[in-house]
Amino acid sequence: MQNNTHHLYNNLDLRKLLIPIIVEQLLSSLMGTADTMMVSNIGSAAISAVSLVDSINILVIQALSALSAGGAILCSQYLGSKNQKEANRSAQQVLFVMVVLSVMLSAFCLIFRDPLLRLIFGKVEPDVMTNSQIYFLFTLLSFPFIGLYDAGASIMRSQNNSRNPMIISVISNFMNIAGNAVLIFGFQMGVEGAAISTLVSRIFCAVVVIWQLRSDHAPISIRNYFSIRPDFHLIKKILFIGIPSGIENSMFQFGKLAIQSTVSTLGTVAIAAQAMTNILENLNGIAAIGIGIGLMTVVGQCLGANRQDEAIYYIKKLSWLAEAVVIASCLLVFALTKPITIIAGMEPASAKLCLSMVTFITIVKPLSWVLAFIPPYGMRSAGDVKFSMITSCCTMWLCRVSLCIYLCRVWGFGPIAVWIGMFCDWTLRAIIFSIRFHSRKWLNHHVID
Repeated sequence: MQNNTHHLYNNLDLRKLLIPIIVEQLLSSLMGTADTMMVSNIGSAAISAVSLVDSINILVIQALSALSAGGAILCSQYLGSKNQKEANRSAQQVLFVMVVLSVMLSAFCLIFRDPLLRLIFGKVEPDVMTNSQIYFLFTLLSFPFIGLYDAGASIMRSQNNSRNPMIISVISNFMNIAGNAVLIFGFQMGVEGAAISTLVSRIFCAVVVIWQLRSDHAPISIRNYFSIRPDFHLIKKILFIGIPSGIENSMFQFGKLAIQSTVSTLGTVAIAAQAMTNILENLNGIAAIGIGIGLMTVVGQCLGANRQDEAIYYIKKLSWLAEAVVIASCLLVFALTKPITIIAGMEPASAKLCLSMVTFITIVKPLSWVLAFIPPYGMRSAGDVKFSMITSCCTMWLCRVSLCIYLCRVWGFGPIAVWIGMFCDWTLRAIIFSIRFHSRKWLNHHVID
């Protein structure tokens, strides 16, 4: 292995790349929780509507995020190979693809808004459906702006600029919270106020990130947006990487919906405990996910520079860092669980069940989570996306979904079955991806010419 001084990234470079991504992920998660709590003050119909529609929105957001990440891998590899011209052309095509797909998606949801909601959610109370239709109308209008922001932020990160997307995201999140306070509590606009606030904050994100991509001081600079024309050779590469990742992310969301439908049969105590446990489990993993997102840029540039040994080195190094972060996050969340359940006003039975599930997660998550999720980020940067998609989808449906449903419905397990299934999923993925990583077959892909 080369001496550390000859590495593509030194420790300072890694900190500059990773810390803003981690902060952005953490703040977005915390602001999302605060957003939900503000909406809950409107009433049960409102929070039910927002929760139902957000299950669709998260599906869309994750798919768009995965597609933009696919384009960013292409940009980072070209930058690593010092081919600035192709990196710029790739960035233009990422923006083009994201605009076209997100506008089509938005138009589809607009046309089929009512039947889509009725098909997915079936018969719900009239108040819930009315609020769902209002909230969905405004959020579906934001899809093109989500697509533009994701594309722009991913292009920035591919150039090692994670600071600007963090600042934009932080300002946007505070705008959303402030907008909610004014429109919900000041103007008494209910769900409509929450939706308008979300739409405005997403428009802000898109406008600012697109404006910042015009900078002449960055390796990638895009100025003449309206002159961009499709380059099907590059679009094919972007979709080759992005679509499998998009399918993988979407399948995870479908799996969550299947699990939710099972938990909903266990009674209100279990539903409340599971909802809070989901929030806490998300918090104790979000910082490590930020490390994984940064790893994609690092590995992409290493492989673009034809430094395969360094790509391997950084996957190992950042996996160890993620492990330390997961252990610290799990312990912190565990310590905060009881106070949070008290502040949230949870019933004693739900609070006790939540604490027992968080205890289980605190013990098992550090054992297998990192190997299941962090190395795959690096391997996807090499173009090894189909293997990741197939493995992740199979282990999720086999363990996370099927095992959970089996334990609940056949053996009468409570919501702890969700986390037993999750641990089995993490463990199986960790074994498979470890074998894949050490085989080095993931290095056989060629993303750029």
